[in-house]
Amino acid sequence: MSRQSVWAPKVAALIKGGNSSAAIAQIKVAPTVHDLQALRTLLVKANLLKGNPSVEAFISSMSAELAAPRLHRAP
Repeated sequence: MSRQSVWAPKVAALIKGGNSSAAIAQIKVAPTVHDLQALRTLLVKANLLKGNPSVEAFISSMSAELAAPRLHRAP
């Protein structure tokens, strides 16, 4: 049984607090594509994605990069 990752809520809290540069740094080292999708879902629910277009673009680009087979990270 797998545990829920706490990464997405922590990064969402950074964005909510207005520290988008720290959030982007965390997005660069995102553990999995699933974590990025969870982050996007949290930001959409909290209406934070519209106010941070650079974060939205960065989430999209990192999702595409992590989805590529050669860039998967070891658990």
